[in-house]
Amino acid sequence: MNSPLNSPALTLKADSNQHINYQADAHNYLTQVFGAELPAIQTGLFNVHMTRGFVVQPHWHTNATELIFAISGEILTSVFNPCTQQLMTYKLTPGQVCVLPKGWFHWIVLLSEQAHFLAIFDVPTPDVVYGSDFLKAIPPEVLNRAYCVSEEDYKKAVAPLQESVILGPPPGCGNVPPSVQGIQKRPHHGGHQAAASSPCPSHGQVYLHGYAGQPYNRYPYSY
Repeated sequence: MNSPLNSPALTLKADSNQHINYQADAHNYLTQVFGAELPAIQTGLFNVHMTRGFVVQPHWHTNATELIFAISGEILTSVFNPCTQQLMTYKLTPGQVCVLPKGWFHWIVLLSEQAHFLAIFDVPTPDVVYGSDFLKAIPPEVLNRAYCVSEEDYKKAVAPLQESVILGPPPGCGNVPPSVQGIQKRPHHGGHQAAASSPCPSHGQVYLHGYAGQPYNRYPYSY
């Protein structure tokens, strides 16, 4: 059996602090432990630090389910349910979790001045499709024909999306926090692949749990 556990160089420890994935500034960054850093790992994780005004941009994972675990501060996770066509939004405080099923579009914003949380995946190295890459790839004429969106307005709207922005807003945006530097470190994704199965769970499966009763009915964009 060819397994990392059989390797004479086996190690079962890694330090996420040593592996920066993306850094906007000294207070907004992601570190990681994935298969490249710890071959024996069966999961993978981002260690995320953020401050008010930043957002984990809308994106989805083609091969992984994600668990958000709040360590400090308050965050708001939002995920689009393709089965019910509903936006499901949950406030997380320390110790609370939210599951983001494979293939479901999602993002995270802060409700507190700063926050620390883990994004834990069920595969050693997840793939991702960033909303910024998707939006800038759509030809303006397609948006115009599909949704009657002005081609010129769309070109202006996506002009700041010059790179795969993990923590938004992107550099050059009008509402970018003063401290943002837009420094992108090593991307952890080796490529994109199609989802292996339907993103909708089979009957009876429950993936997402809210806290304090019900999901938010009104999206609180309060920075």
